[in-house]
Amino acid sequence: MPDSPITIAIDGPSGSGKSSVSKAVARHLGLGYLDTGAMYRALAWWCLERGLDLTDSAAVATAARELPLLMRTDPDAASVAVEGTDVTEAIRETRISTQVSAVATNLDVRAELRRRQRELIEQLRTERGGVVVEGRDITTVVAPDAEHRILVTASEEARLARRAAELHGGTAAEHLAATRDQIVRRDRDDATVSAFFEPADGVTGLDTSELTFEESVRAVLDLVAGRVAPPTPVPQEHR
Repeated sequence: MPDSPITIAIDGPSGSGKSSVSKAVARHLGLGYLDTGAMYRALAWWCLERGLDLTDSAAVATAARELPLLMRTDPDAASVAVEGTDVTEAIRETRISTQVSAVATNLDVRAELRRRQRELIEQLRTERGGVVVEGRDITTVVAPDAEHRILVTASEEARLARRAAELHGGTAAEHLAATRDQIVRRDRDDATVSAFFEPADGVTGLDTSELTFEESVRAVLDLVAGRVAPPTPVPQEHR
């Protein structure tokens, strides 16, 4: 645990590696881990389960305020529960991925979830000495005063390959084609309410296109430690 509370804010587009890297950094430093994107996915799941039309902005905003959400923030056992039901896997299903932007671009929803995110950040700073929180507007909107603000990016080719391998188990042409529309549409939609391709003032950019997972984790750890050095692999146990 750090000597004083610390918030590490990490933004980035789909497939940039921000989620896996953020979780590994949190584990290495003994901090809490908060995946804000999972909160939007959980809301989308709950709305669909209740038969709500995601294009009904007012109804979805009301649902956001009522959402019975529990985020477990241990990087070794991170999970998401809604109304007592573990939805950690369910919110990653294609039906959620293809519709979550309707929730994430709702400004009233964003305001409510942003309030919850800030509460969780403060709680984790107190209870665990800090948090690695990742999303798309963390460095600029949710936690602009974070001690460390990093934008993780990667080329579209690298992002597609990573997400295709994650979702479809391979990077053959058909896997890339099945992934491209989902990623491109999600990025386009979310870009209307948050900027996550270019670092804002005071935010450090990290391009992981040519980095391995271990090198990406080490690069973030070096930035947090105040070292600017070529990425080097982290030990296997820190995966």
